[in-house]
Amino acid sequence: MELKTAAELNDEAKTLLKSILDKKASSGINAKERSAIPAQEMPAQDPVARGKNVSEVALGYGEDQARLEAERCLGCKNLPCVAGCPVAVPIPRFIAEIQKGDFKAAADIIKETNLLPAVCGRVCPQEKQCQAECTLGKILKDSEKAVAIGRLERFVADWERNNGKVTVPAVKKASGKRVAIIGSGPSGLTTAADCVREGHAVSIFEAFHKPGGVMVYGIPEFRLPKSIVQAEVENLVKMGVSIETNFLAGRTRNVNEILESYDAVFIGAGAGLPKFLGCPGENLVGVMSANEYLTRANLMKAYNSEKADTPMYKSDITVVIGGGNVAMDAARMALRLGSREIHVIYRRTREEMPARAEEVEHAVEEGIVFNYLRNPERFIGDGEGRVTGMELLKYELGEKDNSGRPRPVAVKDSNYVFNCDTVIVALGNEPNPLLSRTTENLNADKRGRIVVDETQKTSLDRVYAGGDIVLGAATVILAMGEGRKAAAAINKLLTV
Repeated sequence: MELKTAAELNDEAKTLLKSILDKKASSGINAKERSAIPAQEMPAQDPVARGKNVSEVALGYGEDQARLEAERCLGCKNLPCVAGCPVAVPIPRFIAEIQKGDFKAAADIIKETNLLPAVCGRVCPQEKQCQAECTLGKILKDSEKAVAIGRLERFVADWERNNGKVTVPAVKKASGKRVAIIGSGPSGLTTAADCVREGHAVSIFEAFHKPGGVMVYGIPEFRLPKSIVQAEVENLVKMGVSIETNFLAGRTRNVNEILESYDAVFIGAGAGLPKFLGCPGENLVGVMSANEYLTRANLMKAYNSEKADTPMYKSDITVVIGGGNVAMDAARMALRLGSREIHVIYRRTREEMPARAEEVEHAVEEGIVFNYLRNPERFIGDGEGRVTGMELLKYELGEKDNSGRPRPVAVKDSNYVFNCDTVIVALGNEPNPLLSRTTENLNADKRGRIVVDETQKTSLDRVYAGGDIVLGAATVILAMGEGRKAAAAINKLLTV
Protein backbone atom coordinates (compact mmCIF):
# COMPACT_ATOMS: atom_id res chain seq x y z
CA MET A 1 0.00 0.00 0.00
CA GLU A 2 1.38 3.39 -0.99
CA LEU A 3 1.85 5.80 1.91
CA LYS A 4 0.00 9.10 1.73
CA THR A 5 2.12 12.20 2.01
CA ALA A 6 1.82 14.62 4.91
CA ALA A 7 0.19 17.15 2.58
CA GLU A 8 -2.38 14.60 1.36
CA LEU A 9 -3.29 13.56 4.90
CA ASN A 10 -3.67 17.17 6.01
CA ASP A 11 -5.80 18.07 2.97
CA GLU A 12 -8.16 15.19 3.74
CA ALA A 13 -8.36 16.37 7.35
CA LYS A 14 -9.02 19.97 6.25
CA THR A 15 -12.14 19.00 4.31
CA LEU A 16 -13.60 16.93 7.15
CA LEU A 17 -12.63 19.49 9.79
CA LYS A 18 -14.58 22.21 7.98
CA SER A 19 -17.75 20.13 8.05
CA ILE A 20 -17.23 19.34 11.76
CA LEU A 21 -16.68 23.00 12.66
CA ASP A 22 -19.71 24.07 10.61
CA LYS A 23 -21.87 21.56 12.47
CA LYS A 24 -20.50 22.68 15.84
CA ALA A 25 -21.34 26.28 15.00
CA SER A 26 -24.89 25.51 13.82
CA SER A 27 -26.29 22.72 15.99
CA GLY A 28 -23.40 21.42 18.09
CA ILE A 29 -21.77 18.00 18.05
CA ASN A 30 -22.47 15.18 20.49
CA ALA A 31 -20.29 12.38 21.83
CA LYS A 32 -21.54 9.85 19.31
CA GLU A 33 -20.63 12.15 16.43
CA ARG A 34 -17.22 12.82 17.94
CA SER A 35 -16.55 9.11 18.26
CA ALA A 36 -17.30 8.71 14.53
CA ILE A 37 -14.48 11.09 13.54
CA PRO A 38 -11.66 8.93 12.11
CA ALA A 39 -8.38 8.72 14.04
CA GLN A 40 -5.67 10.65 12.23
CA GLU A 41 -2.79 8.75 10.67
CA MET A 42 0.72 9.94 11.51
CA PRO A 43 2.61 11.02 8.36
CA ALA A 44 5.91 9.18 8.02
CA GLN A 45 8.90 8.81 5.74
CA ASP A 46 8.77 6.03 3.16
CA PRO A 47 10.18 2.84 4.77
CA VAL A 48 12.78 2.21 2.04
CA ALA A 49 14.01 5.81 1.99
CA ARG A 50 14.21 6.19 5.77
CA GLY A 51 16.29 3.04 6.16
CA LYS A 52 19.09 4.96 4.44
CA ASN A 53 18.99 8.11 6.58
CA VAL A 54 18.72 9.11 10.23
CA SER A 55 16.12 11.83 9.76
CA GLU A 56 13.00 11.59 11.89
CA VAL A 57 10.65 8.83 10.74
CA ALA A 58 7.36 10.24 12.06
CA LEU A 59 6.77 13.64 10.47
CA GLY A 60 4.07 15.04 12.78
CA TYR A 61 0.51 16.24 12.23
CA GLY A 62 -0.37 19.24 10.11
CA GLU A 63 -2.57 21.92 11.71
CA ASP A 64 -5.81 20.57 10.28
CA GLN A 65 -4.95 17.01 11.27
CA ALA A 66 -4.21 18.15 14.81
CA ARG A 67 -7.47 20.07 15.12
CA LEU A 68 -9.47 17.17 13.68
CA GLU A 69 -7.84 14.69 16.06
CA ALA A 70 -8.51 17.09 18.94
CA GLU A 71 -12.20 17.15 17.99
CA ARG A 72 -12.36 13.45 18.87
CA CYS A 73 -11.79 14.28 22.56
CA LEU A 74 -14.92 13.92 24.69
CA GLY A 75 -13.65 16.34 27.36
CA CYS A 76 -14.39 13.92 30.20
CA LYS A 77 -15.06 15.68 33.52
CA ASN A 78 -13.50 12.87 35.58
CA LEU A 79 -10.15 13.27 33.72
CA PRO A 80 -9.16 9.59 33.36
CA CYS A 81 -6.34 10.47 30.96
CA VAL A 82 -4.78 12.86 33.49
CA ALA A 83 -4.78 10.09 36.10
CA GLY A 84 -2.86 7.95 33.60
CA CYS A 85 -0.12 10.57 33.11
CA PRO A 86 2.88 10.32 35.47
CA VAL A 87 3.30 14.10 35.47
CA ALA A 88 -0.44 14.93 35.43
CA VAL A 89 -0.54 17.03 32.26
CA PRO A 90 -3.97 18.80 32.08
CA ILE A 91 -4.86 16.89 28.92
CA PRO A 92 -8.49 17.91 28.23
CA ARG A 93 -7.58 21.55 28.81
CA PHE A 94 -4.75 21.62 26.29
CA ILE A 95 -6.76 19.63 23.75
CA ALA A 96 -9.64 22.11 24.10
CA GLU A 97 -7.25 24.90 23.06
CA ILE A 98 -6.20 22.90 19.99
CA GLN A 99 -9.88 22.60 19.06
CA LYS A 100 -10.04 26.42 19.12
CA GLY A 101 -6.86 26.69 17.04
CA ASP A 102 -4.97 28.39 19.89
CA PHE A 103 -1.83 26.25 19.78
CA LYS A 104 0.24 28.61 21.95
CA ALA A 105 -2.29 28.38 24.77
CA ALA A 106 -2.21 24.60 24.44
CA ALA A 107 1.58 24.57 24.78
CA ASP A 108 1.46 26.84 27.83
CA ILE A 109 -1.02 24.53 29.56
CA ILE A 110 1.18 21.46 28.97
CA LYS A 111 4.17 23.30 30.41
CA GLU A 112 2.38 23.83 33.71
CA THR A 113 3.51 20.31 34.56
CA ASN A 114 5.84 19.21 31.73
CA LEU A 115 8.68 21.28 30.31
CA LEU A 116 9.67 18.55 27.82
CA PRO A 117 6.54 18.16 25.64
CA ALA A 118 8.42 17.80 22.35
CA VAL A 119 10.37 14.91 23.88
CA CYS A 120 7.43 13.22 25.61
CA GLY A 121 5.25 13.55 22.53
CA ARG A 122 7.81 11.45 20.64
CA VAL A 123 9.09 8.79 23.01
CA CYS A 124 6.58 8.26 25.82
CA PRO A 125 4.44 5.09 25.79
CA GLN A 126 1.15 7.01 25.77
CA GLU A 127 -0.71 3.90 24.66
CA LYS A 128 0.10 2.33 28.05
CA GLN A 129 -0.53 5.47 30.10
CA CYS A 130 -2.82 8.41 29.28
CA GLN A 131 -4.27 6.88 26.12
CA ALA A 132 -4.93 3.57 27.88
CA GLU A 133 -7.38 5.47 30.11
CA CYS A 134 -9.05 7.39 27.26
CA THR A 135 -12.84 7.05 27.43
CA LEU A 136 -13.17 7.17 23.63
CA GLY A 137 -10.90 4.15 23.22
CA LYS A 138 -13.00 2.25 25.74
CA ILE A 139 -16.25 3.23 24.04
CA LEU A 140 -14.91 2.04 20.69
CA LYS A 141 -13.41 -1.05 22.39
CA ASP A 142 -10.15 -0.40 20.59
CA SER A 143 -7.21 1.18 22.41
CA GLU A 144 -5.64 2.14 19.07
CA LYS A 145 -8.60 4.45 18.45
CA ALA A 146 -8.11 6.43 21.65
CA VAL A 147 -7.41 10.14 21.18
CA ALA A 148 -3.77 10.48 20.05
CA ILE A 149 -2.73 12.54 23.07
CA GLY A 150 1.01 12.07 22.51
CA ARG A 151 0.84 13.16 18.90
CA LEU A 152 -1.13 16.25 19.87
CA GLU A 153 1.41 17.06 22.58
CA ARG A 154 4.20 16.77 20.03
CA PHE A 155 2.27 18.94 17.55
CA VAL A 156 1.81 21.92 19.86
CA ALA A 157 5.40 21.73 21.13
CA ASP A 158 6.72 21.68 17.55
CA TRP A 159 4.35 24.43 16.47
CA GLU A 160 5.52 26.66 19.32
CA ARG A 161 9.20 26.07 18.52
CA ASN A 162 8.89 26.32 14.73
CA ASN A 163 6.92 29.55 14.97
CA GLY A 164 9.27 31.25 17.42
CA LYS A 165 6.63 31.34 20.15
CA VAL A 166 8.60 29.61 22.92
CA THR A 167 8.52 31.66 26.11
CA VAL A 168 10.66 31.17 29.20
CA PRO A 169 8.54 30.06 32.20
CA ALA A 170 8.35 32.52 35.08
CA VAL A 171 10.80 32.13 37.95
CA LYS A 172 10.15 33.36 41.49
CA LYS A 173 12.39 35.78 43.36
CA ALA A 174 15.76 34.29 44.34
CA SER A 175 15.41 32.24 47.51
CA GLY A 176 19.08 32.14 48.41
CA LYS A 177 18.98 28.33 48.41
CA ARG A 178 21.13 26.10 46.19
CA VAL A 179 20.19 22.75 44.64
CA ALA A 180 22.58 20.34 42.91
CA ILE A 181 21.31 17.90 40.29
CA ILE A 182 23.46 14.89 39.39
CA GLY A 183 22.56 13.85 35.85
CA SER A 184 20.85 15.76 33.03
CA GLY A 185 18.42 13.08 31.88
CA PRO A 186 14.61 13.33 32.12
CA SER A 187 14.41 13.12 35.92
CA GLY A 188 17.25 15.59 36.44
CA LEU A 189 15.92 18.15 33.98
CA THR A 190 12.42 17.92 35.46
CA THR A 191 13.68 18.37 39.02
CA ALA A 192 15.82 21.30 37.90
CA ALA A 193 12.85 22.98 36.22
CA ASP A 194 10.55 22.69 39.23
CA CYS A 195 13.26 23.86 41.65
CA VAL A 196 14.43 26.85 39.60
CA ARG A 197 10.80 27.95 39.24
CA GLU A 198 10.73 28.36 43.01
CA GLY A 199 13.70 30.73 42.88
CA HIS A 200 16.41 28.30 43.95
CA ALA A 201 19.84 28.41 42.29
CA VAL A 202 20.14 25.11 40.43
CA SER A 203 23.32 23.47 39.12
CA ILE A 204 23.31 20.32 36.97
CA PHE A 205 26.37 18.05 36.88
CA GLU A 206 26.58 15.79 33.80
CA ALA A 207 29.13 13.01 33.23
CA PHE A 208 29.07 13.23 29.43
CA HIS A 209 30.18 16.14 27.28
CA LYS A 210 26.58 16.94 26.30
CA PRO A 211 23.49 17.29 28.50
CA GLY A 212 20.35 15.23 27.92
CA GLY A 213 21.18 11.84 29.39
CA VAL A 214 19.50 8.87 27.73
CA MET A 215 17.66 11.23 25.38
CA VAL A 216 21.03 12.04 23.78
CA TYR A 217 23.09 8.86 24.12
CA GLY A 218 20.33 6.25 23.96
CA ILE A 219 17.46 7.32 21.71
CA PRO A 220 18.35 7.54 17.99
CA GLU A 221 18.09 10.66 15.90
CA PHE A 222 15.39 9.09 13.72
CA ARG A 223 13.12 8.84 16.77
CA LEU A 224 14.17 11.91 18.74
CA PRO A 225 16.23 14.60 16.94
CA LYS A 226 18.98 15.91 19.20
CA SER A 227 18.19 19.49 18.21
CA ILE A 228 14.89 19.13 20.06
CA VAL A 229 16.60 17.93 23.24
CA GLN A 230 19.07 20.81 22.93
CA ALA A 231 16.25 23.33 22.59
CA GLU A 232 14.59 22.02 25.75
CA VAL A 233 17.90 22.20 27.65
CA GLU A 234 18.54 25.75 26.41
CA ASN A 235 15.16 26.81 27.77
CA LEU A 236 16.22 25.61 31.23
CA VAL A 237 19.45 27.59 30.95
CA LYS A 238 17.40 30.69 30.12
CA MET A 239 15.47 30.07 33.35
CA GLY A 240 18.78 30.29 35.22
CA VAL A 241 19.92 26.67 35.52
CA SER A 242 23.69 26.17 35.18
CA ILE A 243 25.09 22.99 33.61
CA GLU A 244 28.58 21.57 34.13
CA THR A 245 29.52 18.74 31.77
CA ASN A 246 32.37 16.21 32.03
CA PHE A 247 31.62 15.93 35.75
CA LEU A 248 31.54 12.31 36.95
CA ALA A 249 29.86 12.26 40.35
CA GLY A 250 31.64 9.74 42.53
CA ARG A 251 34.96 10.53 40.88
CA THR A 252 35.12 14.29 40.26
CA ARG A 253 33.39 14.74 43.62
CA ASN A 254 31.20 12.38 45.63
CA VAL A 255 27.70 13.18 46.86
CA ASN A 256 28.78 14.18 50.36
CA GLU A 257 31.35 16.59 48.96
CA ILE A 258 28.74 18.16 46.65
CA LEU A 259 26.33 18.44 49.59
CA GLU A 260 28.83 20.63 51.45
CA SER A 261 28.14 23.45 48.96
CA TYR A 262 24.40 22.92 48.40
CA ASP A 263 21.21 22.91 50.45
CA ALA A 264 19.85 19.83 48.67
CA VAL A 265 21.04 17.26 46.13
CA PHE A 266 19.02 15.24 43.61
CA ILE A 267 20.58 12.12 42.09
CA GLY A 268 19.25 11.34 38.62
CA ALA A 269 22.26 9.57 37.17
CA GLY A 270 20.25 6.99 35.24
CA ALA A 271 20.98 3.32 34.63
CA GLY A 272 24.01 2.89 32.40
CA LEU A 273 25.24 -0.56 33.40
CA PRO A 274 24.11 -3.06 30.73
CA LYS A 275 22.80 -6.52 31.50
CA PHE A 276 24.21 -9.54 29.65
CA LEU A 277 23.06 -13.12 29.18
CA GLY A 278 26.00 -14.73 30.94
CA CYS A 279 26.26 -17.49 28.34
CA PRO A 280 29.49 -18.87 26.77
CA GLY A 281 31.13 -16.76 24.08
CA GLU A 282 29.74 -13.44 25.24
CA ASN A 283 33.26 -11.96 25.26
CA LEU A 284 33.81 -12.61 21.56
CA VAL A 285 34.61 -9.62 19.35
CA GLY A 286 31.38 -8.51 17.71
CA VAL A 287 29.19 -9.13 20.77
CA MET A 288 28.33 -5.84 22.45
CA SER A 289 25.72 -4.13 24.59
CA ALA A 290 23.03 -1.96 23.04
CA ASN A 291 24.17 0.73 25.48
CA GLU A 292 27.64 0.91 23.90
CA TYR A 293 26.29 0.51 20.35
CA LEU A 294 23.73 3.30 20.64
CA THR A 295 26.08 5.64 22.53
CA ARG A 296 28.61 5.37 19.71
CA ALA A 297 25.92 5.80 17.06
CA ASN A 298 23.98 8.62 18.75
CA LEU A 299 26.09 10.69 21.12
CA MET A 300 29.31 10.10 19.17
CA LYS A 301 27.56 10.31 15.78
CA ALA A 302 28.98 7.16 14.19
CA TYR A 303 26.12 7.35 11.70
CA ASN A 304 27.81 10.39 10.16
CA SER A 305 31.14 8.91 9.06
CA GLU A 306 31.97 11.98 6.94
CA LYS A 307 32.10 14.23 10.01
CA ALA A 308 32.81 11.86 12.90
CA ASP A 309 35.76 9.53 13.42
CA THR A 310 33.90 7.32 15.88
CA PRO A 311 34.96 3.69 15.31
CA MET A 312 32.02 1.35 14.67
CA TYR A 313 32.03 -2.41 14.16
CA LYS A 314 31.27 -3.24 10.52
CA SER A 315 28.36 -5.65 10.23
CA ASP A 316 26.77 -7.76 7.55
CA ILE A 317 24.27 -9.85 9.52
CA THR A 318 23.31 -8.24 12.83
CA VAL A 319 21.33 -9.95 15.57
CA VAL A 320 19.68 -8.00 18.39
CA ILE A 321 18.72 -9.89 21.56
CA GLY A 322 15.69 -8.41 23.34
CA GLY A 323 12.17 -7.10 22.78
CA GLY A 324 12.05 -3.60 24.27
CA ASN A 325 12.34 -0.14 22.77
CA VAL A 326 16.13 -0.24 23.08
CA ALA A 327 16.20 -3.43 21.01
CA MET A 328 14.08 -1.74 18.33
CA ASP A 329 16.39 1.29 18.37
CA ALA A 330 19.49 -0.89 18.00
CA ALA A 331 18.02 -2.98 15.17
CA ARG A 332 16.84 0.03 13.23
CA MET A 333 20.15 1.82 13.75
CA ALA A 334 22.00 -1.26 12.45
CA LEU A 335 20.00 -0.93 9.22
CA ARG A 336 21.04 2.70 8.87
CA LEU A 337 24.67 1.81 9.55
CA GLY A 338 24.71 -0.60 6.63
CA SER A 339 23.87 -4.09 7.89
CA ARG A 340 22.52 -6.19 5.04
CA GLU A 341 20.33 -8.28 7.30
CA ILE A 342 19.01 -7.59 10.81
CA HIS A 343 17.27 -10.09 13.08
CA VAL A 344 15.60 -9.55 16.44
CA ILE A 345 15.68 -12.58 18.75
CA TYR A 346 12.99 -12.60 21.44
CA ARG A 347 12.04 -15.47 23.73
CA ARG A 348 8.32 -14.68 23.79
CA THR A 349 5.94 -13.57 21.01
CA ARG A 350 5.05 -10.15 19.64
CA GLU A 351 2.05 -9.90 21.98
CA GLU A 352 4.39 -9.95 25.00
CA MET A 353 7.00 -7.55 23.63
CA PRO A 354 7.45 -4.50 25.88
CA ALA A 355 8.42 -2.28 22.93
CA ARG A 356 5.91 0.30 21.75
CA ALA A 357 3.67 -1.03 19.00
CA GLU A 358 4.58 1.89 16.74
CA GLU A 359 8.29 1.11 17.04
CA VAL A 360 7.73 -2.56 16.22
CA GLU A 361 5.57 -1.63 13.23
CA HIS A 362 8.23 0.77 11.95
CA ALA A 363 10.88 -1.93 12.32
CA VAL A 364 8.77 -4.46 10.39
CA GLU A 365 8.12 -1.89 7.64
CA GLU A 366 11.88 -1.32 7.36
CA GLY A 367 12.57 -5.01 6.82
CA ILE A 368 13.80 -6.04 10.28
CA VAL A 369 13.19 -9.79 10.73
CA PHE A 370 11.68 -10.99 14.02
CA ASN A 371 12.54 -14.43 15.36
CA TYR A 372 10.13 -15.17 18.20
CA LEU A 373 10.32 -17.90 20.86
CA ARG A 374 14.11 -18.12 20.56
CA ASN A 375 17.02 -17.40 22.92
CA PRO A 376 20.81 -17.90 22.68
CA GLU A 377 22.50 -20.76 24.52
CA ARG A 378 26.02 -19.80 23.46
CA PHE A 379 27.90 -17.65 20.97
CA ILE A 380 30.20 -19.23 18.39
CA GLY A 381 33.48 -17.73 17.24
CA ASP A 382 36.19 -18.27 14.66
CA GLY A 383 39.85 -18.95 15.39
CA GLU A 384 40.56 -15.23 15.84
CA GLY A 385 38.00 -14.59 18.58
CA ARG A 386 35.30 -13.02 16.41
CA VAL A 387 31.66 -14.04 16.61
CA THR A 388 30.39 -16.06 13.63
CA GLY A 389 27.06 -17.23 14.96
CA MET A 390 25.09 -18.50 17.92
CA GLU A 391 23.36 -21.60 19.10
CA LEU A 392 19.67 -20.83 19.57
CA LEU A 393 17.13 -22.75 21.60
CA LYS A 394 13.43 -22.75 20.71
CA TYR A 395 10.78 -21.93 23.31
CA GLU A 396 7.04 -22.22 23.81
CA LEU A 397 4.80 -20.23 26.13
CA GLY A 398 3.84 -21.66 29.51
CA GLU A 399 2.01 -20.31 32.57
CA LYS A 400 2.20 -16.62 33.47
CA ASP A 401 5.12 -15.51 35.65
CA ASN A 402 5.47 -12.55 38.06
CA SER A 403 5.54 -10.12 35.14
CA GLY A 404 2.03 -11.16 34.14
CA ARG A 405 3.33 -12.56 30.86
CA PRO A 406 3.50 -16.23 29.84
CA ARG A 407 6.73 -17.84 30.95
CA PRO A 408 8.97 -19.01 28.07
CA VAL A 409 9.59 -22.74 28.37
CA ALA A 410 12.52 -24.35 26.52
CA VAL A 411 11.71 -26.99 23.91
CA LYS A 412 13.95 -30.00 24.50
CA ASP A 413 16.51 -30.81 21.77
CA SER A 414 15.45 -27.83 19.65
CA ASN A 415 18.95 -26.28 19.40
CA TYR A 416 20.20 -25.02 16.07
CA VAL A 417 22.97 -22.74 14.78
CA PHE A 418 22.24 -19.26 13.44
CA ASN A 419 25.02 -17.50 11.50
CA CYS A 420 25.79 -13.81 12.11
CA ASP A 421 28.78 -11.51 12.52
CA THR A 422 27.40 -9.00 15.05
CA VAL A 423 25.34 -9.46 18.21
CA ILE A 424 23.79 -6.57 20.14
CA VAL A 425 22.49 -7.47 23.60
CA ALA A 426 19.51 -5.30 24.57
CA LEU A 427 18.28 -6.81 27.83
CA GLY A 428 18.06 -3.62 29.87
CA ASN A 429 20.36 -1.73 32.21
CA GLU A 430 20.94 -1.32 35.91
CA PRO A 431 22.47 1.66 37.77
CA ASN A 432 26.23 1.96 37.86
CA PRO A 433 27.22 1.23 41.49
CA LEU A 434 29.83 4.02 41.50
CA LEU A 435 27.66 6.52 43.37
CA SER A 436 26.47 4.17 46.08
CA ARG A 437 29.98 2.78 46.59
CA THR A 438 31.60 6.21 46.91
CA THR A 439 28.91 7.78 49.10
CA GLU A 440 28.97 6.74 52.73
CA ASN A 441 25.57 5.75 54.20
CA LEU A 442 23.72 6.00 50.87
CA ASN A 443 21.51 2.92 50.85
CA ALA A 444 21.08 0.91 47.66
CA ASP A 445 19.59 -2.52 46.96
CA LYS A 446 21.49 -5.53 45.63
CA ARG A 447 21.01 -4.29 42.06
CA GLY A 448 22.57 -0.93 42.85
CA ARG A 449 19.26 0.94 42.79
CA ILE A 450 19.16 3.77 45.33
CA VAL A 451 16.51 3.22 48.00
CA VAL A 452 14.06 6.12 48.48
CA ASP A 453 10.87 6.82 50.42
CA GLU A 454 7.56 8.06 49.03
CA THR A 455 8.98 11.58 48.60
CA GLN A 456 12.10 10.30 46.76
CA LYS A 457 14.29 11.02 49.82
CA THR A 458 17.31 8.74 50.21
CA SER A 459 18.90 7.49 53.44
CA LEU A 460 20.91 10.74 53.54
CA ASP A 461 19.43 14.01 54.79
CA ARG A 462 18.84 16.58 52.04
CA VAL A 463 19.59 14.02 49.33
CA TYR A 464 16.88 12.79 46.95
CA ALA A 465 16.95 10.47 43.95
CA GLY A 466 14.72 9.43 41.08
CA GLY A 467 14.48 8.01 37.58
CA ASP A 468 16.36 4.96 36.37
CA ILE A 469 18.84 5.00 39.27
CA VAL A 470 15.85 4.19 41.48
CA LEU A 471 13.56 2.32 39.06
CA GLY A 472 16.10 0.51 36.90
CA ALA A 473 15.69 1.09 33.16
CA ALA A 474 12.26 2.73 32.77
CA THR A 475 10.57 5.28 30.51
CA VAL A 476 11.27 8.98 30.08
CA ILE A 477 7.90 9.99 31.51
CA LEU A 478 8.19 7.75 34.59
CA ALA A 479 11.58 9.29 35.30
CA MET A 480 10.03 12.74 34.93
CA GLY A 481 7.26 11.80 37.35
CA GLU A 482 9.85 10.89 39.97
CA GLY A 483 11.67 14.14 39.30
CA ARG A 484 8.49 16.10 39.99
CA LYS A 485 7.93 14.28 43.28
CA ALA A 486 11.50 14.91 44.36
CA ALA A 487 11.31 18.59 43.40
CA ALA A 488 8.12 19.01 45.43
CA ALA A 489 9.86 17.53 48.48
CA ILE A 490 13.00 19.65 47.96
CA ASN A 491 10.95 22.83 47.55
CA LYS A 492 9.05 22.03 50.73
CA LEU A 493 12.33 21.37 52.58
CA LEU A 494 13.85 24.64 51.44
CA THR A 495 10.86 26.79 52.39
CA VAL A 496 10.88 25.68 56.03
